[in-house]
Amino acid sequence: MSETANGRVALVTGGAGFIGGHLTERLVGDGWKVRVIDDFSSGRDSNLAGCVDRIELIRGDIRDADTVARAADGVEVVFHQAAVPSVPRSVAEPVRTNSVNIGGTLEVLEAARAAGVRRVVYAASSSAYGDTEVLPKVETMEANPLSPYALQKYAGERYCHLYTELYGLETVALRYFNIFGPRQDPKSQYAAVIPRFATAALADEPAEIYGDGEQTRDFTFVADAVRANLLAADAPRANGQVINIAGGRRTSLNQLWHEICDLVGVAIDARHASPRPGDVRDSLAGLDRAGELLDYAPEIDLRTGLLRTIESLRTASETQKG
Repeated sequence: MSETANGRVALVTGGAGFIGGHLTERLVGDGWKVRVIDDFSSGRDSNLAGCVDRIELIRGDIRDADTVARAADGVEVVFHQAAVPSVPRSVAEPVRTNSVNIGGTLEVLEAARAAGVRRVVYAASSSAYGDTEVLPKVETMEANPLSPYALQKYAGERYCHLYTELYGLETVALRYFNIFGPRQDPKSQYAAVIPRFATAALADEPAEIYGDGEQTRDFTFVADAVRANLLAADAPRANGQVINIAGGRRTSLNQLWHEICDLVGVAIDARHASPRPGDVRDSLAGLDRAGELLDYAPEIDLRTGLLRTIESLRTASETQKG
């Protein structure tokens, strides 16, 4: 794979996904030569529409060793975003999600080691913390996964650490806290809360909230997550570390629904349903390690991020109507 003027070559696994697509666009814009591998089980061509003519795209499965080996050839940094990213889906499909989220991650790490990749930046998950009354959640806390997805992503972290210690492959695990933003799919039965809420508000319909709605989340705008990945690619002291990436603010789902309704200009009461198994009650990230090792701090506040997300959904809806 030939290099660009800045000499940097990246592989983005899951690069046609929500976060992967934004990351791929940013890398291309920054002058990287980018290869993407995605099986399009949840990724979409539209997520790469702005840069597809400037990347190398491999349509394939990260569980296939030969395909991943070809994808990793000549690469400096692997940004491993590919996963089946859903707690409820993992509860419904533990075997399949295990195969992708653990087996696929091991294939990526092994291909990176064999190809002489310098560093793997791994998309880990705050779900690894489980429920704890102590907030904020910091990286020194013991993991307590409550769902197959949480356990699978935590196992991926441990594999990353093992490959660093055993083989000398540089790895950084970024524990994402509720990433949201434009192009996040609102239609799946496993869709994340913000696109579901925003789509409901735009349709002048009530959102469905699982439980009493007082559970809290630390929402992170996708551009901040992308910037964290770029910082993690080069930060020397981040090697071998697990690092929280978040917005640094606690918001209840009831507050979130009222904020979205306010931005859309509607006033609708949400519907409440039974709590979902595997869901965490409260979440807030400690960001001291991110600041110290990556010089990371969130730049996009929740309201600004919600406004950008709503406008994107509104534009997409109008385009579909034609």
